[in-house]
Amino acid sequence: MGTRLELTWPNKDKFLLTPRDAEGKPEWVERTHPAANEVRLTDFIGEFGQLGSDPHADNLLFTGDSLDCLRVLTRVPEYAREYRGKVKLIYIDPPFNTGQTFEHYDDWLDHSTWLSFMRDRLLLMKELLAPDASIWVHLDDVEQHRMRLLMDEVFGAENFIATVIWEKTYAPRNDAKRFSASHDYILVYARSAEWGANRIPRTESNNTGYKNPDNDDRGIWMSGDYTSNKTRDERPNLWYPITRPADGELVYPAAHLTWRYSQETHERQEVESRVWWGGNGLNSVPRLKRFLTDVPAIVPQTLWSYEDVGHTDGAKKEIKALFPDYSSLFATPKTERLLERVINIGSNPGDIVLDCFAGSGTTAAVAQKMGRRWVTCELEQSTVESFTQPRLEKVINGEDSGGISESVGWHGGGGFRTVTVRPSAYAVTDFGVLFEDWATEGDFARLMAGQLGFDHQPDPPFSGRRGRMRLACFPDSVGIEEAAVALSALDASERVTIVSPVILEGVEAFVRENSRGSRVMKAPRDVLRPRRIRRGMES
Repeated sequence: MGTRLELTWPNKDKFLLTPRDAEGKPEWVERTHPAANEVRLTDFIGEFGQLGSDPHADNLLFTGDSLDCLRVLTRVPEYAREYRGKVKLIYIDPPFNTGQTFEHYDDWLDHSTWLSFMRDRLLLMKELLAPDASIWVHLDDVEQHRMRLLMDEVFGAENFIATVIWEKTYAPRNDAKRFSASHDYILVYARSAEWGANRIPRTESNNTGYKNPDNDDRGIWMSGDYTSNKTRDERPNLWYPITRPADGELVYPAAHLTWRYSQETHERQEVESRVWWGGNGLNSVPRLKRFLTDVPAIVPQTLWSYEDVGHTDGAKKEIKALFPDYSSLFATPKTERLLERVINIGSNPGDIVLDCFAGSGTTAAVAQKMGRRWVTCELEQSTVESFTQPRLEKVINGEDSGGISESVGWHGGGGFRTVTVRPSAYAVTDFGVLFEDWATEGDFARLMAGQLGFDHQPDPPFSGRRGRMRLACFPDSVGIEEAAVALSALDASERVTIVSPVILEGVEAFVRENSRGSRVMKAPRDVLRPRRIRRGMES
């Protein structure tokens, strides 16, 4: 059996606990560490605009780490039903690892740390993508070649679509040390072969050459060649005379050519007044009038100029128009026109768009204006409060007239909910992994439901359900008496998972003897095991 080609780096098999420890160094731990498997609690803390009855299905603005947000979307049933395998487009603009430090991001990670940081998140993003979806990763020169290899590993090299080049500046920087960097990269991968790119609308720059010299009511047009490079011997049916209307002369194609169209098609085009013989009507051969209204949208190309989708300075002006006190806090903002093109190519109205590195909220703002559902996540609460949330509120209120608002006819509407990700429920001590106090003071059942993949459904003595399996949580301890109450409340076809920090003597044997298929789990020890190990224990 052959060895699979893959990118390796130090500590790839471990979990990156935090981007840095107290000394500012990367910190890796074993995959058995609670942080490697914890599914954190979330709370809906605010709502804005018009919303639906199911809060999980609305547009969502998360405050928290992107990894925690992605775990919630993929693991917690109330979220997973809406998003796992259903997201049509993911666009991310992650930390570029350029060695520069910005106020809102510590963009300092070394290569190994950065790769571990990205790999854990990409694996979860893959679970969220629909079969006909795509993911777009925006990078500069520093890591894009390593990211290409990493994405080959996660998504499969066969699902690579393209590398888009965005011309992000309109003038060189003369203070550059060697070269003035003029572009970024966007790596595009499909989830599977089912994905297809939407064409993009034409712009004025695409319409150069279209004119209307004969004042045709059908609008501007461009003439196309009427001859083909096939020979008379190859296509005898395309060799025939055409009568030139101006003087009645019979016109044939050159000896080594044929007409491009059959005689029947030519006659139809004459009836439709699509045959052009020049301004005086006496050209030696006809040409076909191609009207702009008949030309389809454009197949996306890989080179995107700032003239078409804007540049970084323009993006800063867009933010400054919304926030006059803005002073370059975001070093690499993206224009709304750039995101408009990405979203146009990769999704349709009503589809779900995800960006787990929200920053100032450009992706969500553009998705809202284009009629998409969206989920976005930002680590820094100060960024959410100062930029992301106020910007999205302006969009909903119709107070954002910049960016693409005019071109798409945006005047406001819709709504979103704000969601916060709780701090870790666990503390690693010299005595083992312990619960934080808040985790056992009212939220224990909801915490365990999310961690173990149960719908949280309070129905004493139960607190959750997953198919025919019920969940019973005891935040202090569980003995035979409590276990008996849970078993007696089961229907004949049901089983129960009993979870508690303290399992008193005899409980496990009692449950095993009286309800085959039910189980007892000690928290946090059993619930924080990696999913594959936990499943093995359950089988």
